[in-house]
Amino acid sequence: MVGIGIGGALLLGLFAWRIGLPPLVGFLASGFLFGALGVERAPWLADLAHAGVLLLLFAVGLKLRIKTLLRHEVWGSALVHLLVTGILGAGVIYWTAGQSWSVAIVMALALGFSSTVLAAKVLEGNRELRSVHGRVAIGILIVQDIVAVVLLGVVSIETPSPYALLLLLLPLTRPVIAKVLDYCGHGELLVLFGAGLALGGGELFARFGLSAELGALLLGAMLADHRRAEELTGVLWGLKELFLVGFFLSIGFSGPPTWEALGTALWLLLFLPVQGTLFFLLLVASGLRARTSFLTAVSLTTYSEFALIVADVEVTNHFIDQQWLVVAALTVGLSFVAAAPLNAFAQELYRMLAPWLEKLERDKRHPDDEPISLGSAEILVVGMGRVGSGAYEYLRQQNENIVGIDSDPAKIESNIREGRRVAYADTEDPSFWQLLNLDRLRAIMLAVPDLEAKIATARALRARGFKGLLSATHLYPEEYAPIIAAGCDVSYNYYTEAGVGFARHTYETLRGSAPSAAPIPDRASLL
Repeated sequence: MVGIGIGGALLLGLFAWRIGLPPLVGFLASGFLFGALGVERAPWLADLAHAGVLLLLFAVGLKLRIKTLLRHEVWGSALVHLLVTGILGAGVIYWTAGQSWSVAIVMALALGFSSTVLAAKVLEGNRELRSVHGRVAIGILIVQDIVAVVLLGVVSIETPSPYALLLLLLPLTRPVIAKVLDYCGHGELLVLFGAGLALGGGELFARFGLSAELGALLLGAMLADHRRAEELTGVLWGLKELFLVGFFLSIGFSGPPTWEALGTALWLLLFLPVQGTLFFLLLVASGLRARTSFLTAVSLTTYSEFALIVADVEVTNHFIDQQWLVVAALTVGLSFVAAAPLNAFAQELYRMLAPWLEKLERDKRHPDDEPISLGSAEILVVGMGRVGSGAYEYLRQQNENIVGIDSDPAKIESNIREGRRVAYADTEDPSFWQLLNLDRLRAIMLAVPDLEAKIATARALRARGFKGLLSATHLYPEEYAPIIAAGCDVSYNYYTEAGVGFARHTYETLRGSAPSAAPIPDRASLL
């Protein structure tokens, strides 16, 4: 059964990817297909799905800043959205489904939640977790998760343990956990540490009657400012992706779908645009730009897997029929299918709607949403990771007037501590380049890891009329041609260039001359 499940997910995931959809659409389809064929859910699937969700949320926590939750655009939008959708949804369910008001309110609130798993996966895959819209979206999802814990306590027979307050002491263990992380090296012990902390943290919260998912996320957040947080995220990537296949497969096994259940699910799906529109209006009203509000709203326009949990509890307590669990599974699954391509083309969709959406912006901008000035800088490094910071150091040694930008607050803080001039910017925002004064810049270096981000940035710069030198990095040979076609003058494979720098460093030492401080190839001096 393991081979059949993974094989089916692989085939349909590959098919979805080949026609331009995210693979998870294929994973969902394979789960529904197995369910329709009467295939019984394997015992291992639930554990696999649960582990995948915990690993994902732990990875999200590693990139989370708790102070984000304290902003009014986060908690205010989350709570007002739940209040409005709860009132409207409860009325609809009461009058159309014939349920009692108590059941209608609980079900409406459950459908008002957005999927933490899907949103986190999409944002992480697009490397947008620490962009403005990524941070706001994750913050709203965390507020929803906290409300979900309370709601689950209301509808469930089980209640949180009175000893759950002891979990407030958990941050005191942070120094010990961080010290263990320092000793774990870079191999399998690091993978085991991350998996153990994610699964163990979830189990700990579950033992106290709280959400295991919330526990994994908060355990990750405790290590968000650790110097090895990014490395830990990287080593857990493949493990998390494999386990998450089980989550998407499991949605289709809630029960055999019927035409009646499918019709109800499609009817409920019509309310998704209302959910997304409400998020957009609330975020714009809080001072965020139309683009940030739109991208945040798109990432939140899904139904949550939490609706499945609530439906299961309601069925167990005989408040609703078993058929509602099937309806909930179909509704959540179909919302994922609809949201996946919507998220994939969110940037293009916004560019089409921007002339109308931007009319709704407030005059006063959110501090994180303001474009920045580069001052007197003549060279700009986009992306201040290891490659970008290394390039920055080399050019600073050449007495160049240089500045760096990044969308990751943690990287910005790290670079500033090391004395570099770095500022926040969402470089995938076309309006950023439109509002930025590029007159003094002689060169722009694109050191962001994502290929699509480099291509989009290069096109935006050339469309703006930038005539200076535009250079980029690439990882695979097939990435070179698209980068050059997008408008870059040069692109360097940094694995190859690292070898050149290593050889030069060795050769200079062999000759008795002092090796340069930064092993960056001489071709960088073209700037």
